[in-house]
Amino acid sequence: MIQLKSPREIEIMAEGGRILAGTVAVLRDSVRAGISTADLDKVAEEFIRSHDGAVPAFKGLYGFPGSICASINHEIVHGIPSTKRVLKEGDIISLDVGVGYRGFFTDSATTCAVGTVDERTRRLLQVTADSLEAGIAAAQPGNHIGDIGHAVQLVVEKAGFSVVRDLVGHGIGTTFHEEPQVPNYGKPKRKEQLVPGLTIAIEPMVNVGGPATRTLADRWTIVSADGSRSAHFEHTIAITETGPRVLTR
Repeated sequence: MIQLKSPREIEIMAEGGRILAGTVAVLRDSVRAGISTADLDKVAEEFIRSHDGAVPAFKGLYGFPGSICASINHEIVHGIPSTKRVLKEGDIISLDVGVGYRGFFTDSATTCAVGTVDERTRRLLQVTADSLEAGIAAAQPGNHIGDIGHAVQLVVEKAGFSVVRDLVGHGIGTTFHEEPQVPNYGKPKRKEQLVPGLTIAIEPMVNVGGPATRTLADRWTIVSADGSRSAHFEHTIAITETGPRVLTR
């Protein structure tokens, strides 16, 4: 069931979203060759907990052991932080983070280059970021979930990349994953209508190669089936009378 939020509840989510935006910024600044994903996990957890009432939403969620998901190169999502996973020049890393604050959750992700990357990888990051902005722009009251996915898909496929179809965005609020699902592909004017009070996480996941995925033996990390690089960008937004409000900017 879709749970609409009151203006007061959206303000609480925005407060948590500001903490989350700060967390993502600190993580981006911390990415460098030689740092481990466990180090990044510690940076995020310490930053989040330094804000009164804020907790890392991922820690223990469905049994996940980390405060962030740290996914390198061909890993799409849900990479487990580890002291053994050390970044090197030319890698990319997708950092997915959530914050719990005063009974509400927000969710955000970014993908960072480690030092210098090749032109195709730079293009992947830019296109994925652009597709997120297109999805947000389509999240107007009166539009539908399908309009968001269609906007994302157009940007991605025009650039020659693939939208991951096995994984989707989601509603978010008092629980981390709520209805509705928010696919990154679709047709305009299809699926649920966007109405004021709806809060959703839009999160394009884009592969250089094909869209197929597989899950590693750790039963968490999801990778591109063909081993091609993948990028992931995400914001939590609220639908308002005047348009989409990004809560994690």
